[in-house]
Amino acid sequence: MSPSNVTGQNRGRGIYLLPNLFTTSALFAGFYSMIASIGGRYETAAIAILVAMVLDGFDGRVARMTNTTTAFGAEYDSMADMVSFGAAPAILMYTWSLNSLTVAQYGQLSWVIAFVFTACCGLRLARFNVAVGTADKRFFQGLACPAAAACLASLVWVAEEAHVAGADIVWLVALVTVLGGLLMVSSFTYYSFKDFGDSKKVPFAMLLGLLMLFVITAVDPPKMILIASMAYGLSGPAYTLFRRLRKRNRSPRNPS
Repeated sequence: MSPSNVTGQNRGRGIYLLPNLFTTSALFAGFYSMIASIGGRYETAAIAILVAMVLDGFDGRVARMTNTTTAFGAEYDSMADMVSFGAAPAILMYTWSLNSLTVAQYGQLSWVIAFVFTACCGLRLARFNVAVGTADKRFFQGLACPAAAACLASLVWVAEEAHVAGADIVWLVALVTVLGGLLMVSSFTYYSFKDFGDSKKVPFAMLLGLLMLFVITAVDPPKMILIASMAYGLSGPAYTLFRRLRKRNRSPRNPS
């Protein structure tokens, strides 16, 4: 075998460092969140999940910007997402609140609810991987796993800062956890924001709006992240309802 062939094979089998470094960092943040949840440091665990979400948003964009997108990177990203946005939020909700349901009349409902969220995250990731290359990149089918995890993590962060115990709002936590899982595997359409920032020029009003958004978020990060994540989670059903109502209004009426 010639040296050129060996060099070509090694280059094809290589792993790009920069995007996978972001993925590994997101995976570490998710793993650290689980350790913090087990140790009872719930606010830290919630913030770690949000950090993982930020890092996860960078790896794909960096890979596209540097033209280092690979099949390995895509699979590794899915594995990291399963930990950071499937297992870590479920463990956080279980240790912080849901385990208070483990009494005789409810049986093992607490860990079942947590498992539903984790299973839905896995199904969402599998469906996304299958649809890669055929689906419109501007939109998601079903709520993205990082967004669902952000809803749960920001809820814990806000409650911890307000000194509200998870056991006191256990049924609200159970409802949000189940709804977050079901939205992930739903057929609702969500804007992906993947094409945001691709153009070199943006309107001045958009730039000003982004600046105001960052300022408002900096004033009270937990509450603003909770409001934003919940609003994004509800945007899918709201958009679907809006389209159906508009379609019904445009359809010709049957003659009486």
